[in-house]
Amino acid sequence: MGNKFGTDILIQAPDPKIAAAFYVRGLGFEITAEAPNLISIHGPHINLFIEQGPKLGPVLEVTVENIEEAKARLTKEGCEIIKDEPDFPRCYVRDPFGLIYNLTS
Repeated sequence: MGNKFGTDILIQAPDPKIAAAFYVRGLGFEITAEAPNLISIHGPHINLFIEQGPKLGPVLEVTVENIEEAKARLTKEGCEIIKDEPDFPRCYVRDPFGLIYNLTS
């Protein structure tokens, strides 16, 4: 299996601007893009996206060869699909150990 972790991490916050300000003040990051419900902080090794919404915890990105096959395999292994929006595209999976990741291809 040639799957790999991506460089993107997503978190959710009721107010993305407040959350982004924390990372700018506290850790010295720079905001690189803003949309109405999403703030981007790109770095040399990872990209942090702060989306408006209820907290899920950090969402990592995992690239797989086939999303549908990965979803079937993972749910059989006890994972839960917590958000599936193929048109976005976005598929959040919570594994039995609490890790949340977005499947991409």
